Parts: sequence; structure tokens; C-alpha cells
Amino acid sequence: MKFRFSIGRKIGIGFAILILLTISAFYVTQSTIDRSRDINDKINKIYAPSVSKLENFNLILVRSKMLILKWVYFQSGDELAEKKELRSLIYTEYPKLKRDIQNLSKQWLKEEQDAIVRIFEITEELVAKHEEIIHSIKTWESYDDPSIMLLARNSVEENDIDLGTKRALSELAKLIEVQRKNSVQISDEMLASFDLLQTIVRWVAIVLLVGGVLIAFFTVRSIVKPIHELKSMLLSMGRGVLPMSRIKQRNDEIGEMSDALNNLIDGMEGTTQFAKEVGSGNFFSEYKPLSEEDSLGRALLKMREDLHTNEQILEAKVIERTEEVVRQKEEIGKQNEKLEVLYKHVTDSIRYAKRLQDAILPPANYIKQVLPNSFVLFKPKDIVSGDFYWVSQKNAKTIFAAVDCTGHGVPGAFMSIVGHNLLKHVLNNTPHAEPASILDEVNKGVAETLHQGIDETSTKDGMDIAMCAIDYKSLELQFSGAFNPLYLVRDGALQQIKANKFPIGFFVDEDKKKFTNHKVQLLKGDCIYIFSDGYSDQFGGPNGKKFMVKKFDELITKICKYPMDEQKSILDKTIEDWKGSHEQVDDILVMGVRID
Repeated sequence: MKFRFSIGRKIGIGFAILILLTISAFYVTQSTIDRSRDINDKINKIYAPSVSKLENFNLILVRSKMLILKWVYFQSGDELAEKKELRSLIYTEYPKLKRDIQNLSKQWLKEEQDAIVRIFEITEELVAKHEEIIHSIKTWESYDDPSIMLLARNSVEENDIDLGTKRALSELAKLIEVQRKNSVQISDEMLASFDLLQTIVRWVAIVLLVGGVLIAFFTVRSIVKPIHELKSMLLSMGRGVLPMSRIKQRNDEIGEMSDALNNLIDGMEGTTQFAKEVGSGNFFSEYKPLSEEDSLGRALLKMREDLHTNEQILEAKVIERTEEVVRQKEEIGKQNEKLEVLYKHVTDSIRYAKRLQDAILPPANYIKQVLPNSFVLFKPKDIVSGDFYWVSQKNAKTIFAAVDCTGHGVPGAFMSIVGHNLLKHVLNNTPHAEPASILDEVNKGVAETLHQGIDETSTKDGMDIAMCAIDYKSLELQFSGAFNPLYLVRDGALQQIKANKFPIGFFVDEDKKKFTNHKVQLLKGDCIYIFSDGYSDQFGGPNGKKFMVKKFDELITKICKYPMDEQKSILDKTIEDWKGSHEQVDDILVMGVRID
């Protein structure tokens, strides 16, 4: 088989050279970095700490000599700070420093280890002499004993301590100098390794640059330029323009692609001429496929036959479809007129239902009369609402409630009529004025009215409610609720009185549950809030999320200091800003009362 220097071989050889150079540079760099890391570890973990510890040792020797001189020559009690400092040096600082130096000396040379052993021997003798003086001069009276003071002064001035300290400091100074030289020497070695690395990297970069330029030059000449010619011809064909020139033959993959492209151009020229003939309506023009396997050419012949047949069929269908479209347009117009009439009738009926529902709500002047300092924020989702508010008086108590019926819109409105009538019936026909007793009776009434609790197929509709009764003379508040709690804000702090966790009118016969009656002694300035879940469930904000109960609690706590009308405005503006372009998801009801 004849050898061919293909494009793959050309690219492979070029990249092999670059990869070999890169691996060589990486190996040398990694070796130098590993050696530098070892040197740096020695500096940071052996030589630098050794110099620091030895210098601290030198300082301890100097300080101990100064402190023992002061111990001997300055009469003082045992509580003197300098005496405590000397004991700390001898019994705490020196032993710890000795252990640290011994651990570091394991990495030193033999002669350096011998030197530190000699220094420790001298130091131990000094420590013993210090202890003798400390034990002999213990009290204030010890300074008055001439024999004790004579021995102590001779020891610190002429004999043991002074000479021993000088010997230890001299030996220590030599050892410190040795460790410093070691540190400088090892640092020089690390710098030398980095200089070598810099030189190697510089030469490798030059070689890579020159090699890359040469590889790029040969690649452009042998690959990029011919491919650019192929690209230009293909782009021209992509725009629907057949090239006039042809690419010269060559002995590689690009040469094979060039031959294929030349054949394709010749075939496209014949196809273009055939398409022009068929497009002009000449369905009998001649066309010869390029080969037996030319599926495109045979498809074009089949297309010519199909186009001729379809042209005749389409002419008949156009006439038929035009007549059908005219008839459908007339029918759609009639249906739109009927829908408009039907929509108007439904809307008018719902608006009339709203007037009926508004009629059962307590008037604003009546609310101001029985709840002087209060507000009601009521925002139905649809024209009619499943939420409603209720205010009445009985037995010298003002009773008010925020009610959330199952559903919203027309179904919720029907349920609100049932709830309102039952509340009115219970209040008029029972002697009770406690919220829990009222809710128990309403619970029974809803279950009986809607036939709930009889079997599994019965409805599960009902109401969530928060009901309060206030005696303005005694300032006693009674509360009972189904799911919806009571908020009491006193001195800027929010307290929540929880409701029972079951609704009005849901399987009463099975559960036999009773509502809890809570009593709270109110104070002047207290604010009371009851509400449905529509406010906290509203979607909106920058991320389209719910307003949430926590944010509602913070808002109530923040606005409680404002007048009630202003509180209502703030609540209304806040939820509208939060909702933005989002649809209101449920009816919204919030009632607030301030105790004056």
C-alpha cells in the first residue's frame, strides 16, 4: 500500500512534538518545585523555629539573672511581681522551652546537638543555684540574716550564677549564629533552585514558541488554506450560488473532499436547470440522475410527476376551501354574538348577586358605632366573595368575626349566605354570647344544612372563622376560632391566640368536637386583628412567591402604632405592591380594633 502523508499524520506529528516539550517542561518544573518545597519545610519547621527558640532561651537567661539580682539586693515580700516572674521563668517557661528545643535539635547536626546539651547542663546548674537563693531568702526577715545574704551575694556576683550565665550565653550565642548560617545557606539553595527553574522555563517557552510558530506555518500551508477554499465554495453554495472555479486535485483527505465537491457542483448545476424547467410549468423536461444510487435525482423525477398531479388537485381544492372558509366565518360571527349576550347575562347576574351579598354585610356606620376605633380591609378575588365579616351586639358585648368560606367567587358567595344566616339565627335564638358556644351551634347548623358527616359521599364544605366578643366596660375579650387565630399586639409585641384545628361543618357527627373559648383581659392601647388566609397566601414580589405568615406578622407589628384608617391604607398598599402583575389568588379580609 502506498504511504500517504495524510492530514491526521501531519497534525499528529505537530501535536506530538508540542506534547513532548510540555511534558519535559512539566517534569523539570515539578522536580524543582518539590525540592524547593522540601527546602522551605526545613526553613519553616527547623531552622527558623530553632533560631527563634534559642533567642528566647537567651532572653530567659538574661531575665533570670536580672530577676535573681533584684531578689537578692532589694528587700521585699514574697508577693513582689518580679519574684513571681522569676518562679514562672524557672518552673514554667524554661522547662517548656527546653522541651521545644530538644524536639527541634533532633534534626540538627551532631556537633550542634552536643552544644545544646552542654548549654542545658550549665543552665540546670544555674537553675539549681537560683532555687537555693529562692529557698534561702523566703521572707522579709531573711534579708536581715548576714550569713544568708553573704552567701547569696557571693553566688550572684563572683561565683556560680554570674560565671555560669556568661558561659551559657557565650555558648548559646555561638549556637544561634550556627543556626542562622544554616537558615541563610538553605535559603540560598532554594533561591538557586528557583533561578534554575526560571532559566529552564524561559528556554522551554522559547522552544515552545518557535515550535508552535513552525507548526502553525506548515498547518496553514497544508491544511488551513485548502480548507478555506472549500469553505468559501460551500458558503457560496449555501447562499444558492454555484461556484465557477474548481479545486485542484491532491493526494490526501482534502483532495478526496475536493473531488466530491466538484462532482456535487456539476450535479447541482443539472438539478438547478431541471428545477427551473419544472418551476415554469414544463413537466415534460428531461433529467438524468447521476447514477443508479442517486436518490435525489429519482426523487426529483417523482416530484415532477407529483407536482403535475397536485397542481390539478389543488386548483379544485382551492375553490372548495374558499367556499368553506366563507361559511365558517359567517358561523363564527353568529356564535360570537350569542356568547356576548350570554356573557352579559351571566355578568349582570353575578353583579346583582354582589349587591345582595353586600346587603348582608354590616354597614360602615354601624361598625363605627359598635367598634369605634377599627377598620375592615375587604378585597374579594372575584365580583362576589367567599369571605365575609360579621358584627353584632348581645348581652352588652360587641361580637365580630372574620369568616373564610370554602372556595371563592360564586360557590364561596353561596356558602357565605349560609354562614351569615346561621350566625344570625344562632345569635337570635340562643342566650349565649360566648364565641365558642356560638361556633358550636353554627357548626351543627352547617353540617345539618349541607348534610355533612352522614357518609363518605357527603360534601366537605365549611368555614374557617375567627370570632371575638368584647365587653367594653370590663375590657374582657373572648375568642374562639376554627383554624384562624387572633393577633393581640400589646406594647409593640405580637401575641397569637391559636384557634382549634378543625373547620366549621366538617363531620361533626363523627368527631363530636367542641370549640375552645379563650378569655383575655384587655388594656388600653391594645390592638386586635382577625383575618382570613388570603393576605398571606397572595403570590407576588420579585420572585413570584407567597407573602407568607411571617411577613404578615412583621407588618402587623410594625403598623400597630398608627391610626386604624392609616393601618388599613398601609395593608392595602403593601399587598397591592406585592401582587404587582400577578393575579389575586383568594379573597382577602383583615379586621383590626384598637382599645381606647
